[in-house]
Amino acid sequence: MIDVTVIGGGIVGLATALQIKQQRPALSVVVLEKENQVAAHQTGHNSGVIHSGLYYKPGSLKATNCIEGYRMLLEFCDQEGVPYDLCGKIVVATKPEEVSQLNTLFQRGQQNGLGGLRRIGLGEMREIEPHVKGVEGIFVPQTGIIDYTQVTEAYARKFRELGGEIHVGERVEQLTPGTSLSVVVTNKNRYETKLVVNCAGLYSDKIAQLTQREPIGLQIVPFRGEYFKIKPEKYYLVKNLIYPVPDPNFPFLGVHFTRMIHGGVEAGPNAVLAFQREGYKKSDVNLKEFWETLAWPGFQKVAAKYWQMGLGEMYRSFSKTAFTKALQELIPDIQEDDLIEGGAGVRAQACDRTGGLLDDFSIIETDRAVNVCNAPSPAATSSLSIGKTVSAKVIARF
Repeated sequence: MIDVTVIGGGIVGLATALQIKQQRPALSVVVLEKENQVAAHQTGHNSGVIHSGLYYKPGSLKATNCIEGYRMLLEFCDQEGVPYDLCGKIVVATKPEEVSQLNTLFQRGQQNGLGGLRRIGLGEMREIEPHVKGVEGIFVPQTGIIDYTQVTEAYARKFRELGGEIHVGERVEQLTPGTSLSVVVTNKNRYETKLVVNCAGLYSDKIAQLTQREPIGLQIVPFRGEYFKIKPEKYYLVKNLIYPVPDPNFPFLGVHFTRMIHGGVEAGPNAVLAFQREGYKKSDVNLKEFWETLAWPGFQKVAAKYWQMGLGEMYRSFSKTAFTKALQELIPDIQEDDLIEGGAGVRAQACDRTGGLLDDFSIIETDRAVNVCNAPSPAATSSLSIGKTVSAKVIARF
């Protein structure tokens, strides 16, 4: 009999398991991960940015957890010797009509308690990033870069030191909630557990549905984000991080430039519908999962509303020229042959029945489970704070 079974060995699952063990060392906690290592999906394909909390609606779960999680993450990394670099970033309005949205971002940042935010004109932007183009910008000193796989491995190490167990290569195949305990069946073992914590990322909706009879009312829609790497001889074009002003109607930040903690510069990501939940390549197709996305009423409403934007993203996915054009809005000197195909990540974006792309984190509780059903960016930055929030809900049950 296990007290708590955490499903999912990504950064949120392990941060949650670690927080539970730190708060209540006597509880037995097991993490089940279907891959053969932790951080295999969203965490391991992350662009490695430490987010400041600039973008999120004041008072939302994203804002409060990002601000708190930022502080907790840096403290943890200092204690455990995980390298990071608070290099700062600039957010750039490339056209005059983007300035009002830039104003809104600046106000949000101030409301979320970000000290040192600065409005900057083109002259000052060029002092920070000599090759950038734009009309106005914001300098955000809190933003940094890190390797989130390393962070997750450090969480895993600490969790094991406290007596926690991590079982890799165990895919959950059945979950039966009972009155006093639940039975979790994997491809290898059967576990009886008092409480399930679902941090299954791209499959969090599927696991959540197993924990209750009535429909959960949302579905994960997978969006692939594709990156290009910049050729080493063109690294000089980007000093640190350069972001555009995001479209307020869409929960993605737009293509941007990111210096990486282990060296090199990435450009991207776009946001294209993936044809399977773990579809990292254009050729990855799972017909059953793709049909589930197309058949979901919420997705149909999203597609009807944003089809033009979706087609534009898809076009950019197949046209390097179009992708380069988007990047040239920020750095005109970047050329198509400066870009080498990079990797891709898939973002688990929850979509409700009415066509709402959930902007905030979503935690759904049942008698025998706590389900983390929407934890997109900045979940990695916020991981210890999300873990603390979820662990409080867990500990209240014991």
